[in-house]
Amino acid sequence: MSKECLECGDKIIGRTDKKFCSDACRNSYNNTINKDSKNLIRNTNNRLRKNYRILESLNPEQKTKVSRGKLIEKGFDFNYFTSIYTTKVGTVYYFVYDQGYLPIEGDFYALVKRES
Repeated sequence: MSKECLECGDKIIGRTDKKFCSDACRNSYNNTINKDSKNLIRNTNNRLRKNYRILESLNPEQKTKVSRGKLIEKGFDFNYFTSIYTTKVGTVYYFVYDQGYLPIEGDFYALVKRES
């Protein structure tokens, strides 16, 4: 009994549990199946990476103060962060991995780096 490749329909030669005739067919099949969800994930990860690079570049000393305008000018998107940390007194920090920001007086943010 011969099996057919799930992507191109060619006859599969080799192990009985193989589903594809080649790596190219396997990659093509999986890319097609995962296209929509992968785009969402890729776009979100790209946004998080950009936010991280912005925070890291503006915070070389691990703690500083920056204006909202400066963050926006660099392309920072406040809708993308990886976690929220609330202190015992109710102060809310937003983190992109280990780089954090805290809204403070006026239109400023305190930038911090979390210790590993």
